[in-house]
Amino acid sequence: MPITLVRHAMPVVDPSVPAHTWGLSEQGRHAAAGLRLPPGPCHHTASAEPKAAQTIHATRPHATVHIDPAFGEILRPHDPTLTGEQHRAQAAAYLSGTDHPGWETRAQAITRFDDAVHRHATHPGHLIIATHGMVMTLWLTTVLDLPDPVAYWRALAFPDTVTLQTPHRRPAAS
Repeated sequence: MPITLVRHAMPVVDPSVPAHTWGLSEQGRHAAAGLRLPPGPCHHTASAEPKAAQTIHATRPHATVHIDPAFGEILRPHDPTLTGEQHRAQAAAYLSGTDHPGWETRAQAITRFDDAVHRHATHPGHLIIATHGMVMTLWLTTVLDLPDPVAYWRALAFPDTVTLQTPHRRPAAS
């Protein structure tokens, strides 16, 4: 079964509240409306973060989107003092193999995401998953053997898509 992973569009960034509560910006809604998602029967799913489902609804307003928290971004503590540059540095280190204290481990994130992919892949039609950059990159690194996950993550746009066939289950990275 084909899968299209959708990295959410640009949210309204508000460092005073956790990123998992952010919704799409006007610019993000406009960019998401231009996404070209596959035609035909689709099973739409998204993380529980508002920006994910909003990305699908911007291009397919009448789609039923099944919310699954397992497609959420890497779980980590909210730090309102963290700058964008500091966040990018932490994310790059994480994607390169560093598990940060208080963050969900890479193995946990890969397992929860992979379990959700295979759970939703049982539905008929093309599987469309609206998700987030780090977790998407981490999972793709394990199933596609991405040679440079940090470069891949940095190159992802808001929004962005990648389509692949449902991969066989692989053990989580340690």
